[in-house]
Amino acid sequence: MWLLLKGGRIIDPASGIDKIGDLLIVDGRIAAVGKVAEPNKNTDGMESGETCDVSGMVVTPGLIDMHVHLREPGFEYKETIATGANAAAAGGFTAIAPMPNTKPAIDNRAMVEFILSTAALEADIRILPVGAMTKGMDGKEMAEIGEMVASGVTAVSDDAFPIQNSELMRRLMEYCKMFDLPILTHCEDKNLVVDGMMNEGAVSTVLGLRGMPAAAEEIMIARNIALAELAGSRLHIQHVSSAGSVEIIRQAKKRGVNVTCETCPQYFSLTDEAVCGYNTNAKVNPPLRTAADVEAIKQGLAEGVIDAIATDHAPHAIEEKEVEFNAAAFGMVGLETALPLTITNLVETGVLSLSDAIAKLTANPASILKVEGGNLKEGSYADVTIFDPKAEFTVKASELKSKSKNTPFDGMTLKGSAVATICYGKVVYGQEKLIGAGKV
Repeated sequence: MWLLLKGGRIIDPASGIDKIGDLLIVDGRIAAVGKVAEPNKNTDGMESGETCDVSGMVVTPGLIDMHVHLREPGFEYKETIATGANAAAAGGFTAIAPMPNTKPAIDNRAMVEFILSTAALEADIRILPVGAMTKGMDGKEMAEIGEMVASGVTAVSDDAFPIQNSELMRRLMEYCKMFDLPILTHCEDKNLVVDGMMNEGAVSTVLGLRGMPAAAEEIMIARNIALAELAGSRLHIQHVSSAGSVEIIRQAKKRGVNVTCETCPQYFSLTDEAVCGYNTNAKVNPPLRTAADVEAIKQGLAEGVIDAIATDHAPHAIEEKEVEFNAAAFGMVGLETALPLTITNLVETGVLSLSDAIAKLTANPASILKVEGGNLKEGSYADVTIFDPKAEFTVKASELKSKSKNTPFDGMTLKGSAVATICYGKVVYGQEKLIGAGKV
């Protein structure tokens, strides 16, 4: 079987490609990039295939999200591996890395195998499980990391339960270094944010809500960087949200520390004013911060201080959001809005070139996690995203593929929607758009 995508703008940052051309997929792998003739079954030995005109569209490596929450097992009423994978495909993602804060936590071989076996049966995209750093994610005793590595985890993290004990964190870093395993860290001093609900500042004061100071994030980033220098391990900092955090990471990189980081679309698209009216869909952790922080995040992305864009996709049921603000759960869904928010707020505004934006959603996450994908090199698995960078659409929460609908972007008009998503050569989203309307 073959699939020929003709006339699109092919952007592959990993290979330095940005040109109009064709992309040929044969038996699930990239066969040719450039000017490609349609295969002939008599001379090429291929019985059947499709040719699709993708002129005016952008063809890139499949997007990779290195920070999502799929909730299964334990919280299937919010999201499952199947529904999360469907939402990811609709957003252009061909690979996602689910965090281990399930019930029970992904902290042993059996749980990793459960995630992978369920994904094999129910997901059309690649699932890259992240294991817990400590047993039960309680920050007390190291999890069976070696066994989880052997079972297929791509990284470890205690996610929203960051390790407060510096000695334990040091030993974890030293241990993970033996496996060249990245540690994904949610950086937060829990003692500084007790009962906090949003960013500490003028808006929280006006709303009468207990604040969460940016210092809580910055202190733990500085500590983790110091420990990574001491241990010589790989450190990845999750969902960077403040100007101070960007500067700390900037200086660490200048010193040669092996540190990478990500931010999320909400941190370059919204400020803490989105909480006004006690909008619980804007209640996230780390919290939305000030306009100055948003500008610093954009600058960090432009400079390359911030390596990747992830979603922190955090689905919650309606009854967990439509409550009093202090009782509402933290988090928002993000898989289906990440690409258009990146196009609208970073590319259209000139913060990033389209190629640089794509790199932060493809090649860079693949490099950090050391997983396949993130490129369109001949012979590689055909994970491909096709999107229209100029198509405008209005976000409708009720129409999201995710099982949960908690998004602060409901009703917003954005640019750049996924047209089709291809994983291992199979069209997993947009079959009718690509094959039906686009067939030559």
